[in-house]
Amino acid sequence: MQDSMKNFEIPLHDIKPIVEVHEYSLYYFLAATILAVILVSGIAYLLYKWIQKRNAYSVRKEHRKLLTSISLKDTKKAAYDITFYGATFKDDSQRHSEMYNNLIRRLEGYKYKKEVDDFDKETLGYFELYKEMCDV
Repeated sequence: MQDSMKNFEIPLHDIKPIVEVHEYSLYYFLAATILAVILVSGIAYLLYKWIQKRNAYSVRKEHRKLLTSISLKDTKKAAYDITFYGATFKDDSQRHSEMYNNLIRRLEGYKYKKEVDDFDKETLGYFELYKEMCDV
């Protein structure tokens, strides 16, 4: 019986020992995920800023709209409105400043009286020209 047991103890030469395998796919996956999150966050932030800028309130736009919609029937109120809304654009250039000051001098006669006449054609011409000059 001993002879038969020795036959089973044959050394095996074709089986190799366990080798450590370096697996980096988890690190690649985490890096790709983090990069994707950063990229999507950046795009979302830029989109948010673009929408916020597009919907932002602009005093210049609002005053330009109000300046063009002033009713000239109530001369006294129109003179005050032109002075107030027109001041928004007076510092745009030297030409704007000169035109605004000239318009204000023409409107002085319509502001501080109890009863005023309608605007004369020259004042209306200056006002129309100033409205054309104002841009947003």
